[in-house]
Amino acid sequence: MKRNLISILILALLIVNIVLTAIMMFSVTGTNRKTAELVSDIASAISLDIGSGYAGGGASEVLVPLEDTVTYTISDLQIPMKRAEGDEKDHYGMITVTLSMNSKHEDYKTYGEGDLSSREDLIRGQIFELVGQYTMDEAKTNSGQLKADILSSVQTLFGSDFIFDVTLVALYQ
Repeated sequence: MKRNLISILILALLIVNIVLTAIMMFSVTGTNRKTAELVSDIASAISLDIGSGYAGGGASEVLVPLEDTVTYTISDLQIPMKRAEGDEKDHYGMITVTLSMNSKHEDYKTYGEGDLSSREDLIRGQIFELVGQYTMDEAKTNSGQLKADILSSVQTLFGSDFIFDVTLVALYQ
């Protein structure tokens, strides 16, 4: 009799376990669906913001295929930095800038298809002016803003967004 009672108890616990598992699955599935919708909404909003194109203010076209990307590197820039308040020491930035250009852009044939070395002094001047406005600490902590400023300045210089990205390699002393 004890064996039958234990078997019935095990069967009852098994049924309770299945019911509770089913309830848990339905509640988790609904929450998971809502979370997935939220993530996809956020991803689509970010995608719209990133792909907004050139608007004269540094918004960049980032979806250029790698085979259509051409780079131009300006290396060994030694730029004097702005002094921080109370700092008596001169600081310099040793910077290498790489400009990424879209070779399929209509303005690439006009400005970038040949060698950019004929316009390198103009670009260097823009970089010197922008980087020189930052203190060493500001440049270290706001490197993303510095890149965006350089990109915006270079795009404004050429009046085009065929240059779509700027990469900085910097050492501040």
